[in-house]
Amino acid sequence: MLVFVIPLKSAEVSNSWERVTQLFERCIKSVCNQTSPNFHVIVVCHEKPKIEFTHPHITYITVDFSPPNEPTPEAKGDTDKGRKILKGLMYARQFSPTHTMTVDADDCVSEKLAKFVQQHPDSNGWFINKGYKYQEGSNYIYIKRSNFYKMCGTCNILRYDLNDLPKTAEYNRGYGYYRYYIDHAKVRDILKNKAKAIKSLPFPGAVYILETGENLFNNSRRLSFSLFNRKLLNQSLRDEFGLYKLQQSREIFQLSEL
Repeated sequence: MLVFVIPLKSAEVSNSWERVTQLFERCIKSVCNQTSPNFHVIVVCHEKPKIEFTHPHITYITVDFSPPNEPTPEAKGDTDKGRKILKGLMYARQFSPTHTMTVDADDCVSEKLAKFVQQHPDSNGWFINKGYKYQEGSNYIYIKRSNFYKMCGTCNILRYDLNDLPKTAEYNRGYGYYRYYIDHAKVRDILKNKAKAIKSLPFPGAVYILETGENLFNNSRRLSFSLFNRKLLNQSLRDEFGLYKLQQSREIFQLSEL
């Protein structure tokens, strides 16, 4: 079984909780659109978002972590994300997963992931080398032909024992304690050095969503692609990744007027 872990930022640190909720609902619909039922989703959050979508394979874990004692907003965000990922991975044990995958709460994933993992239960895992990038609201999507895993946190599928989980997890530590769960671009090399190499996923596995207004870092510069890499967002891609346009929320409109 593949268990997805989704860390969700809190309303307190969101620019727009309404927008975060919209993005998350699209994400969770995408994750649950797997062609195989052999999956589960764990969402770790401070407050459960109010969405209409439900699925029997979703578990919400609410936490009351205090704000991280970090010097910058970016470090605070990373640390909060890291401890939520750790919480979800620890909880995943009860589902006896063969593999786990961390998914950023605003991204979309391929419907083929759970079935593919089911067919390779003994594999060390995979990194997404090829994926898509999408600017919110566009009619086009951009193919990232290599190194997708270096830019997007929705990128690694790991055999459960390779998550390097502590026997007893701690949730009030600094950034360094959660580094392995946050530094997604380094996981491939870390496991290779341990002789536990993971492979490149043989198909585009995720869509990295940019310029949502809620990204931890300003990632608009990552949209600089040639026309060669641009393609129309057709119905086939929409169906595989559950990627649909979001409604412009009233709250977002009000923020843009300030």
